[in-house]
Amino acid sequence: MGAAGDTFAPEAPKLCSRCPRLVEFREDNQRKHPDWFNGAVPSFGDLGARLLIVGLAPGLNGANRTGRPFTGDYAGDLLYSTLLQFGFARGHYDARADDGFELVDCIISNSVRCVPPQNKPTPQEISTCCNFLRSRMGSLPNVRVMVALGRIAHDSALAALGCRKSQYPFAHAAHHELPSGVHLIDSFHCSRYNTNTRRLTEEMFHAVFADVRNFLATTPAKAPRH
Repeated sequence: MGAAGDTFAPEAPKLCSRCPRLVEFREDNQRKHPDWFNGAVPSFGDLGARLLIVGLAPGLNGANRTGRPFTGDYAGDLLYSTLLQFGFARGHYDARADDGFELVDCIISNSVRCVPPQNKPTPQEISTCCNFLRSRMGSLPNVRVMVALGRIAHDSALAALGCRKSQYPFAHAAHHELPSGVHLIDSFHCSRYNTNTRRLTEEMFHAVFADVRNFLATTPAKAPRH
């Protein structure tokens, strides 16, 4: 999926130093919570997956604490219960990185790997970390469909694939066929704010993953690379 000539690894080093503001925030959190993960959170899931979920960034009290995307906050409760329901996960999700929970035919990667203050990365931080997302995509040979959780994830996925944002406008439940052959489906982010305000309901979120299942069931597998 990625562009040729990538120089970034698929995952950022835990103590990545590329974004000074995020480093300062990480070090402050490390002093306050030395037992937390406090680092660039790696992707989670199946490297042979056909489904890639792109999130925004680790939550301060969620993935930044546990070291696994969406683990330990409300967004993870909704996301992982949905993945279980649609057969993209197995096991018991207990909001801990060591709970034995596994993703099936699915991998999750964030647009920004380190927790940003107030959950708001800057455009420069998003652009810098997009290089890791691009390399992660390039290491996933079987991906057929991506789900972007929110506008930043949508824009980051397009940037990583070299696509113009103006040609693929973000909208909840929108479907985009990209030049790479990957199908992009948008969703509002599964945050507590969005669900509390009813911008995103559980039914709306489930419908997105029903679309993913239908797409995978009716789309041929990618030809193997030679």
